[in-house]
Amino acid sequence: MDKKQQKEIRNMKKVYIVAELSANHNNDFQLAKDTITAMKEAGADAVKFQTYTADSLTLDVDNKYFKPRTEGLWKGRRLYELYKEAAMPYEWQPKLAEYAISLGLNWLSTPFDFEGVDFLESINIPAYKVASLEIMDIPLIEYIAKKQKPIILSTGIAKLADIELAVETCRNVGNNDITVLKCTSAYPTPFNEVNLNAIPTIQKAFNVKVGLSDHTIGHIVSLGAVAIGVTLVEKHFILDRKQGGVDSAFSMEPLEFKEMVDNIRVLEDALGKTGIEITKGMDDARKRGRSLFLVKDIKKGEEFTKENIKSIRPGYGLHPKYYWEILGKKATEDLKRGIPLQWQFIGD
Repeated sequence: MDKKQQKEIRNMKKVYIVAELSANHNNDFQLAKDTITAMKEAGADAVKFQTYTADSLTLDVDNKYFKPRTEGLWKGRRLYELYKEAAMPYEWQPKLAEYAISLGLNWLSTPFDFEGVDFLESINIPAYKVASLEIMDIPLIEYIAKKQKPIILSTGIAKLADIELAVETCRNVGNNDITVLKCTSAYPTPFNEVNLNAIPTIQKAFNVKVGLSDHTIGHIVSLGAVAIGVTLVEKHFILDRKQGGVDSAFSMEPLEFKEMVDNIRVLEDALGKTGIEITKGMDDARKRGRSLFLVKDIKKGEEFTKENIKSIRPGYGLHPKYYWEILGKKATEDLKRGIPLQWQFIGD
């Protein structure tokens, strides 16, 4: 199963949709399981966990560097307290991963230190994500990349040089299976800070798969990203925003998530291929287009003129591009008004 998941993540032929559990387990194991069930029912391809303790991320120190947040969604909260509340117990993760697999759902996780990576390796993680705020943690990225599994790099605070260094770090250890996520580290993200037009820039600059980690409200931004060409979309998922929790404000409920998935799948069908192709329906429609017809009776030997041939619908006659070439030529037989012109009717 693990190899199959890796292959799916490596060979994404459709947009890969990841439901982020994050802190929306609210320290309730059954709630976490129920949420994963709802993710599967809503059409997600994978559930993503976060693997950390508060000590993986920050220090429990009371000084100006670790003081409470002064603005934003978590205003008044100290980071250590926030992370302690939000962390998923490590002992849950193999059980939840196994449960996801039993439902036919893939899984991956975001580690925040070497110990987290080692733990995830011990439970056969199929793919890794690096969080936006860790984009500059080059030792961590290198440690993950050396595991030679698909690696997803989120870029919420990254400058172009940061992305370049992170991608180079992966490639320098022989890991070329890289997806870079366009992301904005604002929760929820204002629409005017999303900048979807950066997606082709990232793809062209680094020759990588590009996805979207979307923290906006709703799914219009995710649809826009799919239209631009992303291969992965990640959204936070919650059973019910009323349950609260540190990520609840910008998480999608099941019906919202399903609507997004359904609309993405419709959009994928509509996007089609890059080439110009004629479907059967379009081919049938071409027959309703213009072609050259006789609009007056003419006798054998009579010339074709502007008065007796015309470009009209439907498309059973010669292509209108031959109009000027045919004018002045003579009919090879008597022809009735309403006959589509064919080459056998046209002499010198």
